[in-house]
Amino acid sequence: MTETKHKALAIAQTYVNAIADKNVDAIVAVSADDVVCTSPIGRITGTQKFREFHDGFARMIKKVTVFAVYGDDEQAVVVYNAETHPVPNAVTAELVKVKNGKIVSTDVIYDATPFAAYMATVKRH
Repeated sequence: MTETKHKALAIAQTYVNAIADKNVDAIVAVSADDVVCTSPIGRITGTQKFREFHDGFARMIKKVTVFAVYGDDEQAVVVYNAETHPVPNAVTAELVKVKNGKIVSTDVIYDATPFAAYMATVKRH
């Protein structure tokens, strides 16, 4: 793969590998300062909020299995299964959009129901 060909695909591969490795610094390194992340838990903007989102997710992860990464120069789709402490199998798809070599947005798609059921069992402090 050349530097000018399939930029979003290469960045998405780096991104999903960083998720699997729980490497939040690598995630932030490939993200634009004004990155937008939309997921079932809401919409966040900026690298600080994106870092917090991925810090929280990284703490939950036991193992990530990447199923597929497809894309071109502008966008890519990553599909993976996250085995987490609260939920044993969370199949997730993300549409990752890239501009100027950085992730500008990601739309995270997963079933939040098992996570909500888990949170209902957690006692508040």
